[in-house]
Amino acid sequence: MVESGVYRSGHPNVQNLPFLRRLKLKTIMYLAMEDPTAEMSHFVEVSGIQLLHYRMEGNKEPFIEISTSDVQHALTTLLDQRNHPVLIHCLKGKHRVGCLVGCLRKMQQWSMTSVFDEYRRFADTKGLADQEFIETFDIGTVECNPQYKPVWLS
Repeated sequence: MVESGVYRSGHPNVQNLPFLRRLKLKTIMYLAMEDPTAEMSHFVEVSGIQLLHYRMEGNKEPFIEISTSDVQHALTTLLDQRNHPVLIHCLKGKHRVGCLVGCLRKMQQWSMTSVFDEYRRFADTKGLADQEFIETFDIGTVECNPQYKPVWLS
């Protein structure tokens, strides 16, 4: 759990689906270039869950960087409680999800030390490019409708 109504993970497998059903998810945000698996596509269809697929490359120095506009759009979706409960996942739940959650923490006015501590707890020591992305991400570019803003966002 990231916050009330917001969860993070690596790519769910068939064994995880019963647990995901118990979360009563409205939205799954998938952050990866690969198409969703047939099992995931079937799961969201029969469960009535909105699947938002952000075809994000992970940060890979020196030439590939996560799309700022994708992160902005994903945060706008995440900050609309009508989409909750929501699961954010990428393949391993480390770097792309870590960047998104790090930018969310920045919006929550966490100290950068705390943001990076949380990032490293999930992503390990790799990810200097991700941490640079989080640090330079302009949270002022993220739209948030005050009417639907979650209580945990000040």
